[in-house]
Amino acid sequence: MSLSSEIAHNGIHAGSPVRRVATRAIFFVTGMAMGLWAALVPYAQLRTHSEAGDLGLLLLCLGAGSLLSMLGSGRIIGKFGCRAVIVAAVILYCLMLPLLAVFSDIWLLALSLFIFGMGIGLADVAVNVQGTLVEQAADKPLMSGFHCLWSVGGIAGAGGGALLLSAGITPLGSTFFAVVLVIALTAYSYRGMLPFGAHEEPEEGQPKARPNFRLVLMAVMAMICFMAEGAVLDWGGVFLTQDRGLALEHAGWGFAVFAVAMSLMRLTGDAIVSALRRKRILIIGGILGIAGYLMVVLLPGWILPLCGFALVGIGAANIVPVLITLAGQEKVMPVNMAVAMVATLGYLGVLGGPALIGFIAHLSSLYVAFSAVAAAFLVITFGAYKLKY
Repeated sequence: MSLSSEIAHNGIHAGSPVRRVATRAIFFVTGMAMGLWAALVPYAQLRTHSEAGDLGLLLLCLGAGSLLSMLGSGRIIGKFGCRAVIVAAVILYCLMLPLLAVFSDIWLLALSLFIFGMGIGLADVAVNVQGTLVEQAADKPLMSGFHCLWSVGGIAGAGGGALLLSAGITPLGSTFFAVVLVIALTAYSYRGMLPFGAHEEPEEGQPKARPNFRLVLMAVMAMICFMAEGAVLDWGGVFLTQDRGLALEHAGWGFAVFAVAMSLMRLTGDAIVSALRRKRILIIGGILGIAGYLMVVLLPGWILPLCGFALVGIGAANIVPVLITLAGQEKVMPVNMAVAMVATLGYLGVLGGPALIGFIAHLSSLYVAFSAVAAAFLVITFGAYKLKY
């Protein structure tokens, strides 16, 4: 069934504001959950008495849970629809958030992070599939605006979590505030979620859809961009507090500044994409990412590194939205399968990449680890010349 006929079959109006609001809401609550975890990471490290290598193993559990849930997410979304998968994923990570704030046993925390990652991974893929379908139905750029709400959620989670912790609210108390808000927004957005996932089975006798070179390259580029984002999320607070002298209760500022810069760029991202075109967005974004991470590792104090994190946010802001849109336009695979593939490998960067950064930091330092992330942005800059627009 084609996208247009499936939309008509389900009574979905192209460009419906209800669909856009629901998509933005789920991006927001998922970003908020991840942002709150950023504020909780230093506390988890203190409770478990973890060194850089041990914390890296913990973060690997989060990434492994996300990868496991994402591997079959395209087919799951195609079978059950975006709505069912999103609701199940939100319930899953809401159940885990309070546990992340209280467990001091490293094994229980690892298990909780694994399940939390499963919920985040499913929600991320499902909402990106929904966003792609809504954007195609509206026939105009919308993806940057959708991803903007993930960044706003990151601000609410990391910045709001830091404020609550500074006010004396316990880590457990801060998670309850987040869970109540997530449940309320998800319930409000339920009717706007797409009940289908645009799954298309090949006809009998036809070969199964397989990714082409461009889809693989887009997946690698998304992975690098998300790895840079994950480095700020999970290691920004540790770097600023341990190497730059920032107070522990303000550990979430690094990701909050990054997310503010990213969200401000994404507020007008759809207009920027229309003006500069997608190729230039990828090239310029890669260059700004390199410059931002070099500021973080080379400049003293904590104010200038914060500015570096902001510059990374500006550069990375529209890279992934552009890649998700381009993936959805590839004709070699159904939309849900192509988007799931790019999102799966991409989110492996944000969820599994920090574990790799932890190992690098354990062997050398966070300075070296962040420098490696800066170098990886070169793949995005030069890879932009190989994609189809």
